[in-house]
Amino acid sequence: METIVNRVAESGIITLDLASFIPGNEVAVFDLKPFLFREMILREKDYREALAAEDWEQYRNKHVAINCSADAIIPVWAYMLAASALEPVALSVYFGTETEMINALIQSKIKTMDIADYADKRVVIKGCGDTAIPESAYVAITHRLRPVVKSLMYGEPCSMVPVFKKK
Repeated sequence: METIVNRVAESGIITLDLASFIPGNEVAVFDLKPFLFREMILREKDYREALAAEDWEQYRNKHVAINCSADAIIPVWAYMLAASALEPVALSVYFGTETEMINALIQSKIKTMDIADYADKRVVIKGCGDTAIPESAYVAITHRLRPVVKSLMYGEPCSMVPVFKKK
């Protein structure tokens, strides 16, 4: 009887799933739209009063994206006031959409990851998962790992696209 050998397991390939770089439920959005008069105008006095009455605990230990979903002209100081109120409770504060913030958080994790674990290794960046990963993350991880890896691939260990191989 012939023994079945798992060549993928024996290959020493490290699979890196970028979905693990996405923060879980620690993401929130602070939208200025509800603070606008008729969804068009920000009145400073009303805004300050509303910020003072806001329950900031809902943002505790979360990454918060500040934006305005209404098509209105918002003065810069309004975003600054929101950021100032969020600073004591939020993990981080970002201006932009939730998607933009998640992308920035992924980029930050890639920039600060310990690449020593990947030195002279064969690495496959997982693709085709259930979680949408921005293309910018794939570009950033390639830029970060290429100088240290033996080879870099995209896909799954059973079906990979070669990206880089050290000569």
